Amino acid sequence: MAKFSDLPKMAQIGIVLALVAGSTLALYMLVFKPIDDQNQKDLVNLKAKQAEVAQLAPYSNKLNDLESQIRSLTQQIDLQRRIVPDSKEVPSFIDIMHGEAVKAGIEIRRYTAKPVVAHEYYSEVPFDIDVDGPYYAVLNFFQRVSKLERIINISNLQMASVHQASQARVKQQYTYAPGETVVASCTATTFYSNTGAAPAKPAKR
Repeated sequence: MAKFSDLPKMAQIGIVLALVAGSTLALYMLVFKPIDDQNQKDLVNLKAKQAEVAQLAPYSNKLNDLESQIRSLTQQIDLQRRIVPDSKEVPSFIDIMHGEAVKAGIEIRRYTAKPVVAHEYYSEVPFDIDVDGPYYAVLNFFQRVSKLERIINISNLQMASVHQASQARVKQQYTYAPGETVVASCTATTFYSNTGAAPAKPAKR
């Protein structure tokens, strides 16, 4: 077999060119073609994603509006729950009343639960209460209750001097402090949305 160096010059050049062409073809088929094929697939996927984004673009502003509406409705629900809570825990109502009594400087002597009045969407939960204190402090207490965020209605209000307490229809007379001048009885009604069981009744006191 003839050596490569013994071949004619043109044959040598032809063999070299054939080897280079073969190596180039092999390199393309083994390395560059798979990369090119993957690039083509990625390009097709990219165009598909761009088309999806283009279709969803008109809804972008609507989504922002929807999120804003959801935030607004959530705030309204939170406010409604403070005004007419869906919890049936009576102690929270008593804590509110006691807190306002302390701020006004009066005493709440008694809470007596009355029958719950159920409506379609809410329930009325009335309590008979007795209070006493200085005249203007008692007025201040009822004004405070009327301005509470939570709805508490005061009705059947009877007021008299501590010396004629029976005229106010209070259930019991107490040893009043020197600065206390009036006693009062009334019905304080709070409200709950109808989302669960009826509220428990507190013990009379």
